[in-house]
Amino acid sequence: MKRILKGNGQNGLAPKTKGTRAAFETGMNLLFFLCGAVAVLFVLFISIYLIVSGLPAIREIGLAEFLFGDTWKSTGKEPQFGILPFILTSVYGTAGAIVVGVPIGFLTAVFLSKLAGPRVAAIIRTAVELLSGIPSVVYGLIGMTVLVPAIRTAFHLASGATLLAAIVVLAIMVLPYIISVSETALSAVPKEYEEASLALGATEIETYFRVSVPAASSGIAASVVLGVGRAIGEAMAVMMVAGNVANMPSLLQSVRFLTTAVASEMSYSSGLQRQALFSIALVLFLFIMLINAALAVLLKKGKKS
Repeated sequence: MKRILKGNGQNGLAPKTKGTRAAFETGMNLLFFLCGAVAVLFVLFISIYLIVSGLPAIREIGLAEFLFGDTWKSTGKEPQFGILPFILTSVYGTAGAIVVGVPIGFLTAVFLSKLAGPRVAAIIRTAVELLSGIPSVVYGLIGMTVLVPAIRTAFHLASGATLLAAIVVLAIMVLPYIISVSETALSAVPKEYEEASLALGATEIETYFRVSVPAASSGIAASVVLGVGRAIGEAMAVMMVAGNVANMPSLLQSVRFLTTAVASEMSYSSGLQRQALFSIALVLFLFIMLINAALAVLLKKGKKS
């Protein structure tokens, strides 16, 4: 028996097993690399396509006139392609949604992770999950039938489809992202941090806001960026409640966002108009890239400090 076992060992069964494992690990590593490369390739493809499709219009119109022109008449006898109203509307609308949505979402996340009982937390989490699953068109439909008439009546306007209505709808739409990611980040803070703070005499509220929140700051910042991306990239809901008129932004006036400009005209566009719409998409894409880059810089500075 000893000779047989020895012979089996010498015949290379163990090395074959090691070789199989090594091949399996190499194959899995290659699979993981390919999956990651696919995501990078998609981003590169979208970037290159938008640049190739959008630059011709910018060259023909002129960068300054395109970005800082305040008139959009893409179908007029003398077309004008100034997108400054769209840019400012998108910035104001997104900023308003974040100003309203972030405090509500952040405080809700603190409540769920630190203060709420299991039953209450389960009910609120279910509601948050349902909010995240509601389609954009449903938000727009409810906003158009409930919020828009309410704003028209409250402010005595001819039309309640305004920037204010868009801000309210966007603030509701970003809540699930801010709440879910912030709660996950807060729940991941080690209990030892909070116990040490309480042992030093801090109250629970002081501990949550001075210890737990700074420790989870990267996750909370990520939730805000997700909210910004959701708000600035929304088209259907804001098209239904904002009026879709190319005006300079005003809180109680009908406006048009960058996304809705593309969505509303792409179906019948041609020639320079179509190229200009691709240029708008390129500007929107660059906005999102800048937001992500700014977050990365802020997080690196936060880690170093």
